Amino acid sequence: MDHIVRGVLNFHKNVYPEHKDLFGALANHQNPDVLFVTCSDSRIDPNMLTGSHPGDLFICRNAGNVIPPHSNETGSMTASIEYAVAVLGVRHIIVCGHTDCGAIKGALDIPALKGLPHVKEWLGHCRSAMEIVRERHNIGTEECLDSKYLNEAIEENVQQQVQHLRTHPVVAAKLATGKIEVHGWVYDIKSGSIRCCGRDSLEFKSFDQYYANYIAKISD
Repeated sequence: MDHIVRGVLNFHKNVYPEHKDLFGALANHQNPDVLFVTCSDSRIDPNMLTGSHPGDLFICRNAGNVIPPHSNETGSMTASIEYAVAVLGVRHIIVCGHTDCGAIKGALDIPALKGLPHVKEWLGHCRSAMEIVRERHNIGTEECLDSKYLNEAIEENVQQQVQHLRTHPVVAAKLATGKIEVHGWVYDIKSGSIRCCGRDSLEFKSFDQYYANYIAKISD
C-alpha cells in the first residue's frame, strides 16, 4: 500500500491543484462522449491508452471485457450500458480486449476453472468465440492455448461482445438511427499497438488503417 498512499498524497499536493478548474467543472456534471468497456486486467489503463482526462470516458471493466446479451435479468453491465447510452448520451462505444488475457485463457480451458464457479459461468459469455477458433482450425483445448490461437480467440471475443451490444434495446435503437458508433479494439500490451474492427467487420485492421479518415481530418 505504500505506493498507493504516496500516490494519493501526491494527488492532493500536486495533481489536484494543477487541475482544480477541471475538477470544479466536473463536480456536479459529467458529459462523456465514449463508453469504454475493457478488461479488469491491471495492465490496462484506458486514460493513459487514449490520452483522455477525467470526464472523457465512462468506463466499465470486468474479466474478459464481456458484454452479456440483453436479458430481463438486471446486471451491472446491462444497467451501465443503458445509463451511458440513454442518459449520458455517449456517441461511441469501445470494447477493448488485450493480449495475454487471462479470462480468454480460462474460456479456452473451462475444465481448469474447477473451484471457480462464478468465473466459469461468467466466461460462458465468451463460449461462441472459443468454439469458432476450435472449429476453424479443428483443434482441441491444449492447442488453443498456443499464442497464435490465443490471440485469435481474443479478437473473436471482442467481435462477439460487439455483437452482444446490438441485443441491448437502447443500443439497437441508436445504431438504427446512426446516433452511435461501436468500435472493437485489441490492445497489444508489449508493442502498444491497437487492432480495430467495427460492428460489421469480419477482420481486424491496424489502428492507423481503421481510423485513416479521422487521422486525415485531425492532421489537416
